[in-house]
Amino acid sequence: MSQALITAHELSLKKGQQVILDRVSMELGRQQIVTIIGPNGAGKTSLLRILIGLNKPSSGKLTYAHKLTFGYVPQKLQLNEQMPLPVHSFLSLAGVSDAQYQAVLEQLHIRHLHDASMHDLSGGERQRVLLARALLRQPDVLVLDEPAQGVDLGGQQRLYALIDAARKQYNCAVLMVSHDLHWVMAQTNNVICLNKHVCCSGHPDHIANDKAFLQLFGDSGQPQVTTYTHHHDHHHDLTGNIIDGQHDGSCSHDH
Repeated sequence: MSQALITAHELSLKKGQQVILDRVSMELGRQQIVTIIGPNGAGKTSLLRILIGLNKPSSGKLTYAHKLTFGYVPQKLQLNEQMPLPVHSFLSLAGVSDAQYQAVLEQLHIRHLHDASMHDLSGGERQRVLLARALLRQPDVLVLDEPAQGVDLGGQQRLYALIDAARKQYNCAVLMVSHDLHWVMAQTNNVICLNKHVCCSGHPDHIANDKAFLQLFGDSGQPQVTTYTHHHDHHHDLTGNIIDGQHDGSCSHDH
């Protein structure tokens, strides 16, 4: 791996007695695509928000490369439906030059949306505008939480192509939460299979036959909601909590 932009060591997050994350460790290198996958309630968005500094862990250590800049595409954008907000006003909040602004519009093929209302955009159009705002920060790490949610199949393919092109153009890493396993398994450098702790991680080729991965996703490519047994020392309940066994926070597997 290249020099790490983010190093996380045994991050845990608790809310009262509820365990959200349990001793999660990972690294992200420049130009890498790292994708976090897992069932609903696995802690994916919570981990993402901790990694980019929006929330603090209960315990653990985070180390960042010097002067790291993030560009963040959230899962949902809350807008005041009563307040007009054209695309150019939304993007101008990034505070960049007109040349940078025009270049990103061209790059993401959204010049025609300059005067459109944010409220009237399709799912794919809104995601490209959010991606534009993230790229205007010229990020070292592009962070996306379910970027293809609410986007039709053709739009998803175009969006993922734009994300990969941006990674190369900006020489940035991509850190993503995604349920789109077809894209994840084809394009990601490293997959983190999360269910409150790291069940397995590695290159897609290495985890595709991992028992923990198969128990979570099966052959359907969709997260399973039933209880499953991790193949060496512990069990999960329906919410992903470890309910017995001696779990040491590591999940090494033979491939």
